[in-house]
This record gives sequence, C-alpha cells and structure tokens, in this order.
Amino acid sequence: MAAGSLLRVLRRLGQDPLGLLGLCLVLLMVFCAVFGPWITPYDPFKIHVTERFNAPSLIHLFGTDSLGRDVLSRVIAGTRIALSVGASSILIAMVLGLCLGLTAGYGPRWLDNALLLLFDSVYSFPTVILGLTVMTLLGASIATLMFVVVVIQTPAYARLIRTATLAAKNTEYVLAIRSLGTSPVRILVVHILPNIIGPLFIIASMDIPSVIALEAGLTYLGMGIPPPAPSWGRILQEGFTAIRDAPWIVVAGGFPLILTTLGFTFLGESLRDLLDPRLRRIV
Repeated sequence: MAAGSLLRVLRRLGQDPLGLLGLCLVLLMVFCAVFGPWITPYDPFKIHVTERFNAPSLIHLFGTDSLGRDVLSRVIAGTRIALSVGASSILIAMVLGLCLGLTAGYGPRWLDNALLLLFDSVYSFPTVILGLTVMTLLGASIATLMFVVVVIQTPAYARLIRTATLAAKNTEYVLAIRSLGTSPVRILVVHILPNIIGPLFIIASMDIPSVIALEAGLTYLGMGIPPPAPSWGRILQEGFTAIRDAPWIVVAGGFPLILTTLGFTFLGESLRDLLDPRLRRIV
C-alpha cells in the first residue's frame, strides 16, 4: 500500500515540470552528499600553493582558491555539511514541535496558554541576532549551529501543529472516539496525527534551504562552522576576500545555494499541491 502511494506521488510529480525539476535537484544534492568522497576530482583539503588562483579550466572546472585547493571538490564536499546541518536540525525541530504542538492543542487551557507564551517569546527573537549571540556564547561548531536552528524552528512547527490539533480535536469522529474512553495518547497518535502531519512535512522541506542559507551566512560572518571545513559559507567568505583576483570562487560558492533553494522550493510547492487539491495551481 505504501509502495503504491509512493508510485502515485512520483507519477504525479512527473506531470509537474517544476516539481520534477525540484526532485532532480534535491536528488542531485543528496547524491553529492552521500557519494562526495568518491566523486570529488581532488582532495578538498589538499593545499597546492603553486596552483593558487588558477582560473576555471578543464583541469579545475571551478578554478582553485588562495591555497590552490580545487573549488569544485570543496563545493561537493560542502554539500554533505549543508544537508546534514539542514536536514538533521529540521528533523529534530519537527519532532520537538510535533510533541509540543500536540500537547498544547490537546492539553488543558492553562498548559496551552503557557506553551503558546513560550512559543511566541522564542519566535520573537530576530533569527540572525539570536544565531550570532548563541555562537558567541557557545563557540562556533556544527552542534551549536544545529542548536540555534532547533531553537528557532521548533516554535514555528509547534504553532502549526497546535492550530491543526485544535481544529481536529473538535471534529465528530474524535468526539465519538473520546466518548468510548480511548486514551488521549492513542487519539493523538492514531487519529489526529496522520491527518495533520502532511503540511508539516511540506513546510519543513521548504525550510531546509533557509537553514542552509543561515549556516552559510553565519559561516560567512565568521560565526559558523570553523575552517578548514569546506562549508559553502566558508567558500563565499574566502572568495569575497579574493574577489579581485579570483571572482569565480564567489560564483562557485553561491551556485549550490541557488540550486538547493530552487530544488526544495519547487519540490515543496509540488508536494503541497498533491497533498491538498484545494491549493492545486490552475493549469
């Protein structure tokens, strides 16, 4: 049954050019992240001082940087960092937001008000300022960056799930199940969760490029993943400092960010149309 549903989704994605393009771009990013160590033409960390600032050519498609490292290899290696930070932090935020949102929506009124106040308080902080503050206090690392993303994204997901839970718990079928003495946990997991989790996956898939861009921005400012990790933000920072000598480094660092944003956005929009026919674009 699950395989049949997946085939139907893939078949309908094939009928949407933008959705198919988004799926191909996302699969390309996943392929680079998984098989990066085997498909990079050169060692992304190996220094060749004599080959510094080589222009793009058949030998180095994206040229080399100030230390003679192959930029294409560093871009491919940075895909694993970008997707691991984006996907892992979004997954953790989804799980936490799901639990908190279900609790707030189905729990007593006082608990709902307390959690809602917590969500609004955290969500009111500016994203970049909060990220810079936490990075300064805890130090720049992948774990700290993921913590920042989880803190920022969890309230947004929790509010979404809370609203959907409030609407679902007053439906007739839920009221009938409650009258039979079914436990709240079973009602939430079996009867409410499957009906409200779809929009969460769609929004989460479209938030992944935002998280990747946040990681690149903080790293560009020197507050993200420390060197020599080949983060896309690190590539942009190194390219900006040498933009007069090697402008191709900035282009190479920004190109994957554009492709990732387009891929996840197109795929998320297409999945939204598939899961909610009322929002389907008129062709």
